[in-house]
Amino acid sequence: MSSSTNGAHTNDMGSERIAVLLMAYGTPRTRDEILPYYTDIRRGRPPTPEALADLTARYDALGGTSPLAAHTEAQRDALQAALDAAAPGRYVVSLGLKHAEPKVEAAVDAIAVQGFRTIVGLVLAPHYSAFSVGQYLDRARAAAEPHGITVHGIESWATEPAYVTFVADDLRARLAELPADTKVLFTAHSLPQRIIDTGDPYPQELRATAEAVAAQVGLSQWNRWAIAWQSAGRTPEPWLGPDILQVIDDLGGAENDAEHERGVLVSAVGFVSDHLEVLYDLDIEAAARARSHGLAFARTKCMNDDATVMAALAARVIAAHG
Repeated sequence: MSSSTNGAHTNDMGSERIAVLLMAYGTPRTRDEILPYYTDIRRGRPPTPEALADLTARYDALGGTSPLAAHTEAQRDALQAALDAAAPGRYVVSLGLKHAEPKVEAAVDAIAVQGFRTIVGLVLAPHYSAFSVGQYLDRARAAAEPHGITVHGIESWATEPAYVTFVADDLRARLAELPADTKVLFTAHSLPQRIIDTGDPYPQELRATAEAVAAQVGLSQWNRWAIAWQSAGRTPEPWLGPDILQVIDDLGGAENDAEHERGVLVSAVGFVSDHLEVLYDLDIEAAARARSHGLAFARTKCMNDDATVMAALAARVIAAHG
């Protein structure tokens, strides 16, 4: 039996039980949560009525809210199932969110109450940046330190073979349904250029994923694929580009025979769930831009809770704490 009354310290085999903190961005679950969510993103500064109306309209275009919360919970459950299959009873997965409840800090406090002494932190984003994955892990470690909990962080899974294969398989299938002259655009969320100017590895992380997928599919660079960025923040400072809409404009404006069909296939490898930045920014906005140029448009699917990818991430969790 466990040596702890709440079962958190050891499992029945005598091994230390490990908490897994699965971290994600978070999303409003209801219309009433949009304002506090947006305010949290803006570091406590409420948005203007115009900005709030614009964001609300985007959610309305998806039916009122984003499915991100449900997808994130499904990913938690899939990771738990994969860990249970690999090491029954040893790992307990909890969610910690950046801009919605339960916040990262609250999740760590709850883990501490259960008596865990070790956390493995995994962010639902493949590409490391100090501005994204780094911030999640920093918050987890800061919250864990007063409890004397050690946090082992998984910083990047940009070239995880299971993820690369998942994307490559779907990309190959969608290319078969598009015109022969189709450009593949690998995308991720843009970041402020000042972050990149510090030497942040984020662009190289995205390129590593793109190159791995392209190699598996057999795409040659530039004439068949390129990198674009999307969903830049609405701030005065410059953001990393080129923006996906500008790239589509450039492709649509290129000289071509009107009888020659062309297409664009977007693979949003920086996103692992269907949510606003995919379902609106790509499926609605980018698709409309492509149509305005007479370009066929398609998008590869997000992994969501794909069992094979989640099992691969479970293996990384197991390896992370030595």
